[in-house]
Amino acid sequence: MNDWDPDGAQVTSDQVAAYDDMRRRCPIAHSEHRGWSVFRHADVMQVLSDHETFSSKVSRHVSVPNGMDPPDHTKYRRLIQPYFAADRIAAFQPACRSIASQLLRQICSGNAKVEVMGELATPFAARVQCAFLGWPDSLHTDLIRWAADHHDATRRADRESLSRLANQLDGIIDDLIHQRTAAGQDATPDLTFSLINETFDGRKLNNQQIASILRNWTVGEVGTIAASIGIIIHHLARNTQDRAALRADSSRWPNAIDEILRVHNPLHGNRRVTTCPVQLGDRSIGSGERVYINWISANRDDSVFPDAAEVQLDRSQENNLLYGSGIHVCPGAPLARMELLVFMEELFAITPAFTLQSQSTVVPAKYPESGYSIVPIQFQI
Repeated sequence: MNDWDPDGAQVTSDQVAAYDDMRRRCPIAHSEHRGWSVFRHADVMQVLSDHETFSSKVSRHVSVPNGMDPPDHTKYRRLIQPYFAADRIAAFQPACRSIASQLLRQICSGNAKVEVMGELATPFAARVQCAFLGWPDSLHTDLIRWAADHHDATRRADRESLSRLANQLDGIIDDLIHQRTAAGQDATPDLTFSLINETFDGRKLNNQQIASILRNWTVGEVGTIAASIGIIIHHLARNTQDRAALRADSSRWPNAIDEILRVHNPLHGNRRVTTCPVQLGDRSIGSGERVYINWISANRDDSVFPDAAEVQLDRSQENNLLYGSGIHVCPGAPLARMELLVFMEELFAITPAFTLQSQSTVVPAKYPESGYSIVPIQFQI
């Protein structure tokens, strides 16, 4: 039996409101398309804390380490964690700031009216990801195109296109690996080159393993960073009091960013599959069932966050699931936090204020994306 239609017009027109409604009246809901959707914070935490019952091995394709369970997940996490260490993030910050500054001054200086997602958020996310991985900047347009096609195929549940797109990105990564391998010791010691020389269980990573790691980082970073920027700018354009508070005290930025993104999560959800029958809330779920964690809803649960739909810049972020929880908590969280902070600092450095364009419409994103697909902003230069 289906409890709801996640692709119905009422849901797609306003995902956030629809998920709030589902959390209150049917917190664990079944649909043919998405399996079991989990909307309540406590139930999401049960899923996250029990990786033996709720497995991350949801696909036949290799997914390192997101689509793995212990012990393989543990070993791969140990391998990739140093790539997001504090010293590496600090060393990358100047390059990130330069990209943000150049893009913002180029787009905002000559044109006070900007569509944030297409002109700022997505180009920044793709260019920063290329720089972090050591890929040529010219590749960022291909990444943007690929991400758009991937979201479209996911929305249509087009497995053939998803497989083709995975092979397409793997082909790009294979070329980059080949270039570095051919260069030998003359290769630039970037992050991709470092992965080529990593070992797992006593052997060097093969191309499939490297491609899977880089694919997960790229898909995760580009989409969520772009969505985050759109969400933050949209909120601050509508809330002059919060904007003034952050301009007056920039030390509040890190907590404020996490709080704004708690209220409107940039990542839609994650999948699991049950390994045995389980009781979740008041629902009995069988073995081999698909379970979908809805981050957007869980982070707006009033039982955990009083007045959850309200942004409170100094609210404690202890229970915020912005970057997940448990063994699969996002390893790239330090990188994402740095990128968002740098972007917003540079934005505030070049413009005294910004508002939504009066004659244009903000367009919410649709599954599998979150945030907005169009955010028209008027900047004061």
